[in-house]
Amino acid sequence: MAGILRGRCTQFNHQYFLEMSGKEKSEEHRHEHSGKKKNMSKQVEKVVQDSEVQEREKLQEELKAFEQKSNELQEELRAFEEKSQSLHDKYLRLSAEFDNYRKRTLKEKTELIKTASEDLIKRFIPFVDDIERGLNAVNTSQDIEALKEGMNLIYSRLKDFLMQNGIKEIEALDQEFNTDIHEAVTKIPAPEESKKGKVVDVIEKGYMLHDKVIRYPKVVVGE
Repeated sequence: MAGILRGRCTQFNHQYFLEMSGKEKSEEHRHEHSGKKKNMSKQVEKVVQDSEVQEREKLQEELKAFEQKSNELQEELRAFEEKSQSLHDKYLRLSAEFDNYRKRTLKEKTELIKTASEDLIKRFIPFVDDIERGLNAVNTSQDIEALKEGMNLIYSRLKDFLMQNGIKEIEALDQEFNTDIHEAVTKIPAPEESKKGKVVDVIEKGYMLHDKVIRYPKVVVGE
């Protein structure tokens, strides 16, 4: 009987030991799983924190670069505004100087024209005096040859005066008709074959001032 009791006690103790061992292992496994979970959570939290730190540092660097670029652009804008103002002031000065130059040149040109006309008239007046004396001589003198000589002298002096001032007669008689310097009044049959297309008569003489026609000669053209 005692042996049976000892056997059952031994069996109970073994079973109890197994149950307790299972509970202890389960508890250890639970604690181990909980520890791993905590460790993983800490690792995830650390990764997130590191990521946030990196993102914050990246944003700070980008902000610093943006501020630097903004400062550079502001400096360029200030330099451009200063240059623009300088160019505007220079334009205003040049505009004022040009306006003064234009007015001064116009005044000088007007005075030059007036002075030149005055000088020309002063030098022309003696010819008027000569013509008046010639007209008086026509009414009082009986010497026709002397009158002719006097009139020819006045005419010669007048032509010299015109030439000295750049005025010259345009050659027309017996010249090829040229529409650039001749004005045809009429056409007539040419008296000779060689006269066709040429000026056969000059009704009114023409003149040039230097290289510019100031009066076209009125001519008759042979055809």
